Amino acid sequence: MKTISGLYTDHYQLSMAEGYFLAERKTDRVTFDYFFRRNPFGSGFTVFAGLQVLFDMIEEFRYDSDAIDFLHQRGFQDEFLDFLKNFNFQGSIYAPREGEVVFPTEPILSVEGNIIEAQLLETLLLNTLNYQSLIATKANRLRQSAGNRSVVEFGMRRAQGWAALHGSRAAVAGGADSTSNVQSAYTYGLDSSGTQAHSWVQSFGDELTAFRTFAEKRPKNCVLLVDTYHTLNSGVPNAITVAKEMQQRGEQLLGIRLDSGDLAYLSKKARTMLDEAGLHKVKIVASNQLDEYLIKSLIQQGAKIDIFGVGTNLITGRDDGALDGVYKLSAVNGKPTIKLSEDVAKLTLPGRKQVVRYYNGNDEFFADGVLLAEENSNGVKTIFHPEYPDKKSQVEGLKKEILTSKVFECGKALVEKKNIQEISEYRSHRVSHLADEYKRFEYPHIYKVGLSDNLTQLRQDLSSEIRGRQ
Repeated sequence: MKTISGLYTDHYQLSMAEGYFLAERKTDRVTFDYFFRRNPFGSGFTVFAGLQVLFDMIEEFRYDSDAIDFLHQRGFQDEFLDFLKNFNFQGSIYAPREGEVVFPTEPILSVEGNIIEAQLLETLLLNTLNYQSLIATKANRLRQSAGNRSVVEFGMRRAQGWAALHGSRAAVAGGADSTSNVQSAYTYGLDSSGTQAHSWVQSFGDELTAFRTFAEKRPKNCVLLVDTYHTLNSGVPNAITVAKEMQQRGEQLLGIRLDSGDLAYLSKKARTMLDEAGLHKVKIVASNQLDEYLIKSLIQQGAKIDIFGVGTNLITGRDDGALDGVYKLSAVNGKPTIKLSEDVAKLTLPGRKQVVRYYNGNDEFFADGVLLAEENSNGVKTIFHPEYPDKKSQVEGLKKEILTSKVFECGKALVEKKNIQEISEYRSHRVSHLADEYKRFEYPHIYKVGLSDNLTQLRQDLSSEIRGRQ
C-alpha cells in the first residue's frame, strides 16, 4: 500500500481548503488552538506526546501526481489542484516540550499560518497528538504503579493496525522501559525485548526439551515461559534444571515468565523455589491483562515480580480509548474569534495566547495561567476560573515559566530533536514537580487552570457582541 501523506486527512478539510481558495482567501492569516477538555483515565494530568512525530509528518505532507489524480477523480477543481501541487506547510507552531504535563482547557499547541495550510493540518495533528498523549498518559500511570520495577509494552497484536508504531513510541515516552514491537524499536530507537510463546513449548515433545533447546540456541537474555502445562509442578522445576545447566556453561538464565493464574501467589512460590536453588539473579516476568490497578494490587500483595509486560490495556488506552483533543479557530487576520455554546465549558478562548506555569513555595506546580500573547506575564496578579470567574487564584510574586514557545516554522523544527529516552526523562522530571494529590488514581485533586483578566474580558465581550447580532 502506498501512503501519500497529503491525503492523510478528512475529506471535509480538503473541501474547506478548496472553498477558501476559490473564495480568494488563501492569504488570510489564522490561529488554531489544540486543547482537550478532560484528562483520560480519571487522571489528574495528561502527558503531552507525539510532537516530534508530528514534525516529521508535516515535513512529508505533500501532494504528488498520484494524489492530484485521485483528488481530480473526486471532483476537486483543476485550479485548486494546481495550488496543491506546490503545497507545503509554511506556518508556525507554538507548543511545550514533548513529555510536558498538561491540563484541560489550556491551549497546549497553537498553529499560525494561512487559512488553507492551517485547516489541512487539523486531522493529522489531532490524530497524532491525541493518540500518543493518551498512550503516554497510560504508560505514566503504569510507571507510577510499578515504581522501580520494569514495564514492557507488549500490545502490538492488540493494537489498531499501524497505530502500534506510534503507540509503542508513546508508551516508552510515558515511562515503559521497552517494547515487543521490533519495527517501532527500529524506527524510534527503542529497546525491544521478548520471551517465547506457548506454541514453542507445545511444538516439542516435552517442556524440558523445549526449554533446553531455547536456552542452547538463544542463551543471551533467555526467558522461559513456565505456565504452558503446570507452573509449579513442571514449569518452574524444568526452568531451574535448565538454569543450572546454563550456569555450568558459564551462561545465565535471565528470567521466567508467568502468563496466567494467581500471579501474586505463583510469583512468591516461584521466587522461593528459585532462591532455594541458588538462582537469586533469575528474574520473574508477569503478563496477562495487566493494568495500573492490577500492578498496584500485586505489589501490595507482596508479589515477587520484577518485570511487568502490559499489552492490551496500554496500547488501546483502555478504558478511555481516545483523548478528546480538539482544534479550534481563535483568530482571523489578527482579529480574535470565538465559538459560542450554551455550555460554558465549551466556549472557546479567543485570540493569540500564551500559557504561563506558576510554582508554589515548595517548587511544585501550582497553577497554569492562559494569557493573551501580548500580555506581560509580570503584570498578571490574578487568574480566573474559565467557567466560574468569581473563583480566582492569586499568582503575584510566584515563580513562573512560559510553557509554550515557537517550535516549528517554514517547514522545519526550531528545537533540537530529542531521543525517546530524553523525552521520558523530561516527563519524569516534570511529573516530580506535581504534588501527590494530583497523581493519585482515585479522585485526584483538580489542577488550577485560569485565565487572565484581559482574556476573561475579551471572551465576555466577544460573546456579548455575537449574541447581540443574533
